[in-house]
Parts: sequence; structure tokens; C-alpha cells
Amino acid sequence: MKAIVAVDRKWGIGKNNDLLFSLKEDMKFFREKTSGKVVCMGYNTLLSFPGSKPLKNRTNIVLAPQGVERDDCTIVYSLEELSRELAKYEQDEVFVIGGAMFYRTMVDYCSEVYVTKVDADGEATVFYPNLDEKDNFEMVYASDEIDDNGLKIKFTTYRNNAVQKF
Repeated sequence: MKAIVAVDRKWGIGKNNDLLFSLKEDMKFFREKTSGKVVCMGYNTLLSFPGSKPLKNRTNIVLAPQGVERDDCTIVYSLEELSRELAKYEQDEVFVIGGAMFYRTMVDYCSEVYVTKVDADGEATVFYPNLDEKDNFEMVYASDEIDDNGLKIKFTTYRNNAVQKF
């Protein structure tokens, strides 16, 4: 299992149930990495998508509150149920895509995390765990800085050297 996220200088990822920045190159990167794959997320992340619709060309698995029912994606109600559902898929094909609480819960189960670092302060209210401060993670790749919608971004990859079994 992997995770993919865009963070600001303070590892902020969002505010008001929305992304901090509109980044064309980052969205392209996200599509390239996750298209045709499995994306798993918390319910608020699903609600934040246009029309609250699942992402196209992906298997969408959503950890949702009891009682939520949808026929356009797979809904699970517990981490145990999520674990059983994800076991049906090749783990390299599974991406954790948010939100903040779901990221915090799942980060140590991820073998890799693709982090788009934005050189700005987005005044976030929710944050991703700072992987530079986690002993089990190391940055194994960093792209050159590029301009994306007037902001400087860098694509990085972190490897988890102590992946927990989910």
C-alpha cells in the first residue's frame, strides 16, 4: 500500500474540507500514479470531490460512518472491514488518498508515500504526519523544483523502512 499527498511547508494538506492549492502538475502526477488503481479514503474526502462522486478509472474504497450506503463505490465501516477489502488487491496497486485522520491512521502501513512539497504556507487546518520526523521513513527521491500555477513544487518519494502489517 502507498499514500499520495500534497503538503505545504508545514506539512499542511487542507482547510475547510478542500485542498490548499490548485496545482495542475500535481493533479497530473496524481492521475498518472492512481489511474487504474485502488484508492482508499475517508468519507469526507469522497464528499470533497466534485459532486461527491468517486474518482473515475479507479476502484474507490471508502471508510464511512455506519448507515452510509452508496452504489458507486465500495463502502466499509471499520478498519477490520477495510483490511479484508484491501486484501483482495495487489498492495502496490492500493493508494491512500486522504483525509487527514485517514492518513494518520494508515501512514505506517504504507511502504511508500509520494509527497508533493509546495514551497508555500497554505494556512492549513489539517496536516499530514511530518515524515522527516518519523524514524521509519526516509526520503529516497526528490525531483527538481518546478513551477506549478505560480508556486514552486517538488515531487518526493519517502520509503517506510518498518512497514506495519495491516
